[in-house]
Formats: sequence, structure tokens, C-alpha cells
Amino acid sequence: MTAHAALTIAIQMDPIADIDITGDTSFALALEAQARGHALYYYTPDALVMLDGKVSARVQSLKVADKLGAHFDLGAPQLTDLAEMDVILMRQDPPFDMNYISATHFLERIHPDTLVVNDPVAVRNAPEKIFPVHFDGLLPPTLMTRDRQALEDFRASHGDIILKPVFGNGGAGVFRVRADDENFGSLIDMFMETREPIIAQAYLKDVRGGDKRVILVEGEAVGALNRVPAEGDARANVHVGGRPEACELDARDLEIAAQIGPALRDSGIIFAGIDVIGGYLTEINVTSPTCIREIKAFGGPDIAALILDAIEARRA
Repeated sequence: MTAHAALTIAIQMDPIADIDITGDTSFALALEAQARGHALYYYTPDALVMLDGKVSARVQSLKVADKLGAHFDLGAPQLTDLAEMDVILMRQDPPFDMNYISATHFLERIHPDTLVVNDPVAVRNAPEKIFPVHFDGLLPPTLMTRDRQALEDFRASHGDIILKPVFGNGGAGVFRVRADDENFGSLIDMFMETREPIIAQAYLKDVRGGDKRVILVEGEAVGALNRVPAEGDARANVHVGGRPEACELDARDLEIAAQIGPALRDSGIIFAGIDVIGGYLTEINVTSPTCIREIKAFGGPDIAALILDAIEARRA
């Protein structure tokens, strides 16, 4: 690791008191940045202020420690021009709603003079379930619509399907609907109460063996974690009961990364997480990808260090 000048790094994230440090990627990045001598600051998205086009936030100096129950120490809040920061880590979790989109517009005002990770324009233009359609042949059969007949036709064609909201996250609102499931109509009615399109996707039975999260840094696949759904659940997300397992990158993971990686890197997506089931790409997460602490805990690479290397290289 080449020594770099100390940076001022602000982390825009959810309340730090509430995170689970054993699996929190933002916390892993904070630990690595602190270990390198960078000055850390913290604020939540609600602390953003834009006055006459100038973007500030009520930030607090931050110290972190890898200790359960005593993992952070904050200084007094101080309204600070974010253009004075070297780096902003935009790390709040979805939902990818209008508040999230507004934050990208705010941070766009200071990027790239202040390096925002990931580029806020790229984040805004890359909803995780829609963005994969830009890459031919990687998705399983997938429909996005609010047209009921199209949904019924897709179900008739594929039988066993997954229904989920376009802008959902963390496994919320994901339903498996088998060919003989009488709840299909009721689920469509429920989804129609929102203003979003619905995603219907062919059910991939290979999910029983795991939904692989592959981490990309500067467009390169660097590590992976398998997440196995709990018995009786179609979702593999760890926080809804999926079991994390060590796994290796395989040829298909590298093939997918080679196809999408250059577009991610060139658009300013330094750090992304993709989901792969049975060789199919299902999502590209550019908002707040997770799993790097679990990958390291299973003996995989220290991805936080790779991300900080990339940030330092871009600032240099």
C-alpha cells in the first residue's frame, strides 16, 4: 500500500448508533480510513442543507472502534461546507425514494471536486433492478410493468415466478408465486396500490443453493459471498434469515464482471455489489453494497482496503 496524503472523508449514512458492526460495510470503510490516518466525519442525509446552491451538512467528527457497544465517538455537530471535504461516502441504505434521489441532486453540486463515492449521477441513473437490462443476456426472463394482462401472460408462460417491487430493498416485498398459487391476483392488487412498476421474474430454482453477492471495485470482481435462503423462504438476504457461506469467484462471475465492469468504472461507480443466481445476474447494487465484512471473516480479501486504495488513487 502506497502512502497517501491524509484526506478528509465524510460518511453520509444511517444513524451510526443503530448499525450492526459485525456486518456493516460503512463501518468497515470507516475503520480502514481511520487506520490510514484520514480524518473522518459523519452525518445523516437529513442533515444536508442547500442554500443558494451551496451544499453543507451538520457534520460531526467521528472516531470508530471495533468494539460491540462502544463502536463510535462523535464530536459536536458543526455546519460545514461539503466542498471542503476531499471525499463523501454516500452510504445510506435504500429505499431508493425521492429523498434518496434528492440527496444525489445535492451531492452532484460538489462532485467531482469533492469525490463522491459512488458518483451521485451514476447512482441516480442506475436503479439496482432496472440497470441490469442494459447488459444483454445476463438477466433471467424478466418483466417490468403495471399492465395486469402482461403480468398474467408472463405467469402463464413461466409458471413459477417471483414478484417484487422495482424500488424495494433488503428482500422486502419479494414473493414467490407458483403456477397453482391463488394469491397471484391479490398480490397484484397490493402492488398496484403503489405508483411503481412491478417486476416479474422467472423463479430460479438454483437459489436454493444460494444467491451469490459478488463485489466489484473499479469494475473488477474482487470477492464473493454466498447467501443461502432459510428453509421455506425464497429470499437469501442475510438480515431476513439467509445463511452466509464462503465461496469463490467462478468463471461465470468473472464473465459477468467483464461485461458490466467497464461501464460501472467509467461512470464513477467505484464500489458495486451484484447478485448472481444460477449464473444469472439479478441485481446491480450501487447505493450501499454490503457483505465485505463477512467476506473478510470467511478468509477472503480485505475489500475495504481495496476500496480505500481506489479512492486514494482517484484523489491522487
